[in-house]
Amino acid sequence: MSLADTSSEIDHLDDTARDCIENCFEAAETCEWCADECLDEDMDMSNCIRLCRDVADLATMHARFMARESGYTEQLTRATADAAEECADECEQHDHHHCQVCADVLRECAESCRSMIGT
Repeated sequence: MSLADTSSEIDHLDDTARDCIENCFEAAETCEWCADECLDEDMDMSNCIRLCRDVADLATMHARFMARESGYTEQLTRATADAAEECADECEQHDHHHCQVCADVLRECAESCRSMIGT
C-alpha cells in the first residue's frame, strides 16, 4: 500500500492535509539524502546538513501529529514551513545536484504547509 493509499484511509484528513503529509515525508527523505551527500563535499556544508536534519525531523513529526489530530498541529505546521523555507534558501546557495533537488522539494513542502494554515 502506498503512502497516498494509507493516508486516504484516515477519515479526518482532507486533500490538503493528505498532500501536506505526503510532501512532509518526501521532504524528510530528500533532506536525509541531501545531508548525507553534503558529508562528501569538499567545502563546509555544515549549515546545510544541520538544516536538512532539522527539517527531516520536523517534517516527520508534523506528519505524525497531523495523522493523530494533535492539538499542536498548527504550531508544527508553521515551524515545518519556516524550517523548510530556510533550508531551501540554504540549499539554493549550492550548485550541487542534491542541494538543488532538495530546495525544490522543500519549496513544495513549505507551500503545502502554508496552505494548511491559510498563510
